Amino acid sequence: MTTGTLTEALVEFQDNRLLIDLCGQFDSNLTAIESRLGVQILRRGNQLVVVGDPSAQDEARLILQSLYERLEQGRTVEPSDIDRAFRMSAPEPEEDDKGDQLEMFSGGEVEIKTRKKLVEPRTDAQKAYVQALFSNELAFGIGPAGTGKTYLAVAVGVNMFINGEVDKIILSRPAVEAGEKLGYLPGDMKDKVDPYMQPLYDALNDFLPGKQLGKMIEEKVIEIAPLAFMRGRTLSNAFVVLDEAQNATSMQMKMFLTRLGEGSRMVITGDRTQIDLPRGVSSGLADAERLLHRIPKISFNYFTASDVVRHPLVAAIIDAYEKDDSTP
Repeated sequence: MTTGTLTEALVEFQDNRLLIDLCGQFDSNLTAIESRLGVQILRRGNQLVVVGDPSAQDEARLILQSLYERLEQGRTVEPSDIDRAFRMSAPEPEEDDKGDQLEMFSGGEVEIKTRKKLVEPRTDAQKAYVQALFSNELAFGIGPAGTGKTYLAVAVGVNMFINGEVDKIILSRPAVEAGEKLGYLPGDMKDKVDPYMQPLYDALNDFLPGKQLGKMIEEKVIEIAPLAFMRGRTLSNAFVVLDEAQNATSMQMKMFLTRLGEGSRMVITGDRTQIDLPRGVSSGLADAERLLHRIPKISFNYFTASDVVRHPLVAAIIDAYEKDDSTP
């Protein structure tokens, strides 16, 4: 049906109870879709009527159908799920030189099961990154803050540990001072470096029950330590993550990469725009990217501001800084 230049289209749903969940409390889910696409969505019995520009209307129908399918699978629909549906509704880019994808991803869905929650990539770049983490023994995730580089890496590590693919999880960061002096912090060495490791603790707390996580840390099944503590070790049968790798020096990066042992997976994450190393000291992340990008079975995945999954303002802030040539 056509009204002026606007088109009306019907989307029918079989289960009225699921339709209520799809609409959300006070139709909040419909309102979110309407505001993003500039359409109007009206409910008529077990149908939703989408009124608007034909192209926006088609996208609204796809979003509604994907969210309804999610409810049919026994899942909930939260604001983050609506955001994910929008991000993932675009056609996937053609495959380049990534090679064959794992059979587990052949259906198009990518999920990471942990003890506390099911984690789903929310952008195409995140989906490709998770696929790379499962496919490669050494993977790099490079991009701005808030794109899920570390969060997804830790989720994959927990998944592999639960499935018995690795015996332990090792998480590390360079303890580089970003304006504050480490020596002036109170307490012993652990007390001094723990604040630098907090983002890693936060990610683990999202995936493992508190008591279990505490026991695993106590038994050193999970280790969280500064990069300097990795020297001299061989990391075998472990899932190893180096976070904030842009703050590792070239020597530290080489030292860390050569810790990779039999049966292990290693993930390096970093943001080239947030280097806190002293002036004149080159970033080990940049050197690794330059030297290793042609080696088979080492993957490099890149993120942009469009992949930010924190507050929408974060993406706008990153864009503003990237466009400002005067930013140091």
